[in-house]
Amino acid sequence: MAEGHPSIGGLPLVLGGNVFGWTLDRDQSFVVLDAFYEAGGRMIDSAEAYSAWVPGNKGGESEAMIGEWMEARGVRSDMLVGTKTGLGQGEGKLKPEAVSKALDTSLERLRSNYVDLYYAHRDDPSTPLDETVSAYDEAIRAGKVREIGASNYAADRLAAILDKAKEMGAAGFTVLQPEYNLVARGSYEGTLQDLCVERGIAVLPYFALAAGFLSGKYSSEADWEGHARAGMLAGAAANGGWNVLNAVREVAAELGTRPAHVAIAWQLHQPGIAAPIASATSVEQLADLVAAVSLKLEPEQIERLNSAGG
Repeated sequence: MAEGHPSIGGLPLVLGGNVFGWTLDRDQSFVVLDAFYEAGGRMIDSAEAYSAWVPGNKGGESEAMIGEWMEARGVRSDMLVGTKTGLGQGEGKLKPEAVSKALDTSLERLRSNYVDLYYAHRDDPSTPLDETVSAYDEAIRAGKVREIGASNYAADRLAAILDKAKEMGAAGFTVLQPEYNLVARGSYEGTLQDLCVERGIAVLPYFALAAGFLSGKYSSEADWEGHARAGMLAGAAANGGWNVLNAVREVAAELGTRPAHVAIAWQLHQPGIAAPIASATSVEQLADLVAAVSLKLEPEQIERLNSAGG
């Protein structure tokens, strides 16, 4: 990351942990995690909510698998782990007592006495900003958290909580995790991107490959029928998604590489981006992600990709 932020190691890639306990079981998760570690990857993203949407799950499955893997391999000190609280419905989810309880539960699942990066998963307008600032500041002061961040925050709310932390002399968010990729650009580009660049906020965007749509392995909606991410893939295809994918494929052909490499490389060329977050369900997919972070694009190719989405 940028100066003043924790290093993610030699590989500018964060492994998305939402698949652990969802589309990957324990043994499959360990295979992917082992491959990520061997490739030089050192940062994993998770959340207490992963993967509560799966029938029979209640949330925390991803954290538990990551914790078991780190303990089994003896690599906790090598790894940087980011996790989150505050996704669920209801008021007060970012109040100090709620954050403290959630953090302790996450640490138990992760089999660790600290987490490297702790996010507010979604904004909580029902909780006064000073209370949310206090909750995360206390986590750092207690030694349970090393860095704090926001996920899915709008520019005005992120600016407001940053200003409140400064006013209180408390720790402020230094990382932002928005959804951002070639077919989902509106929520980050513009005011939010400008704010992050101006204030030195490291951006770790999720869904770097738009749930796999930008991998190039799909040619029509029929290709993902029955897939666990069918709804996400259909959303990525809407509003010009196929035009974007065609441009990605064109640039990939010019460079003799794969569409996934181009999509991630484009992201790394954007202002404010420290590293993309992307998940993998196989060693082969992981190899694609690793190869992508070293790919260089020409300015003309970047502009062509920018224009493809309208």
